[in-house]
Amino acid sequence: MSRPWRVAVVGGGIAGLAAAVRLRDRAPAGTEITVYEQSGALGGKLRTGELAGQPVEFGAESFLMRDPAGGESAAVTLIRRLGLAEKIVHPTVGQAALAVDGGLRPVPGGTLVGVPGDLERVATVARPAADADRDGGRPLLGPDEDVAVGTLVRARLGDQVVDRLVDPMLGGVYAGRADNLSLVTTMPALARAARVEHTLTGAVRAAQAAAPRAPGAPVFGTLAGGLSTLVEAAATASGATIRLHAAVRELAPTAEGWRLTVGPTRDPELVEADAVVLALPARPAARLLAPVTPEVATTIGGLDYASVALVTLALPHPELPALSGFLVPATEGLLIKASTFFTTKWGHLARPDGIALVRASVGRYGDETSLHLADPDLVATVHRELSGVLGVALPAPLASHVQRWGGALPQYAPGHGDRVAAARTALRAAHPTLVLAGAGLDGVGIPVCVRSGETAAGEIIEALGGSGS
Repeated sequence: MSRPWRVAVVGGGIAGLAAAVRLRDRAPAGTEITVYEQSGALGGKLRTGELAGQPVEFGAESFLMRDPAGGESAAVTLIRRLGLAEKIVHPTVGQAALAVDGGLRPVPGGTLVGVPGDLERVATVARPAADADRDGGRPLLGPDEDVAVGTLVRARLGDQVVDRLVDPMLGGVYAGRADNLSLVTTMPALARAARVEHTLTGAVRAAQAAAPRAPGAPVFGTLAGGLSTLVEAAATASGATIRLHAAVRELAPTAEGWRLTVGPTRDPELVEADAVVLALPARPAARLLAPVTPEVATTIGGLDYASVALVTLALPHPELPALSGFLVPATEGLLIKASTFFTTKWGHLARPDGIALVRASVGRYGDETSLHLADPDLVATVHRELSGVLGVALPAPLASHVQRWGGALPQYAPGHGDRVAAARTALRAAHPTLVLAGAGLDGVGIPVCVRSGETAAGEIIEALGGSGS
């Protein structure tokens, strides 16, 4: 290939942008990168807005500082690459609570996404089964086995540990239920340990020991000025041509690469590319894949999603506890499933005028009727439930915002990882210059999405020969 490479990145979320930056850094000079985004804004679920004159996240709030092996997370590495490291800030209040039995109780320490490594430490919140976690003389999981998180934890520790600890923790991240979510995909470190350890508490301790954290080291970070600064910096650093309001409707192989049909049906634009990164949610990706590789499309398109709404309130001088927020088990019967006290958790957002920003998350997989409420009704319900949980009458909000994320959070059923690996293997064999990336495949969270995009970029470079000649 004597001319410069032409690479299309379909999807302008953080996975697609991370792919574009990696391509710019490692593909041959002159590579033409184009990012196609159907909506009018880049960033996907990273969206910084404003409420009561202050920046606030209307999507993802933070990123993990470390990767599962204990090193720097892919998000932090990308932030350093973009020259934003000095903007990283950490929570000033880290203690969260659980709303159980009509009150708030601190989330017990020593757990891994709610799964305890020490049963005594969770006794204030949940009572493990009487014969909990006996050593059966063999590892908890077979070499290639995957199970639902709830299935394993209920069998070993009983229902209360799942319902009051694990389920709300997973619900806060995935808006899903522990009884449906894959252990391997949502808690890979615990799954690895469970292939060796004979007890669940032992597996938790082994997983924690495998990635030790220095005392006092921050777990989470965000960026002063908001996570949209990460989006803007990545778009600039990629040097890509950014196409907004540019829906890719069809994808077809050609003798030299790919032809993309972009834009409205009545006035389509045909674009040629040598390689394509599909950094899209599973179902839109499957629609583009269907004419190309039907079996892969069927596998990818089978992933289900949960919808959520984030309701943010600006409250004048509220009585808030010294907590980062709280989680709500589904058994409590509340609409809200989690709440974050933004201006308490993030000290850089504290306001001298006493206005506090409080955000609540609404919507669980399989029980999303609450999302049909109109915005004013949703705000009123959230305000009432927050007052009930806190045991005080919160002041009327000065301003509010409702952000609805339809089909936002993937629901990874057991075996997800194997299905995705098989689909990628089949796609690579048939079309090595067409690569998949994103949360629907590899997991939620900014670091995972960044790593997914960067890995896709590396596969494209390898498929095109590693040089521009």
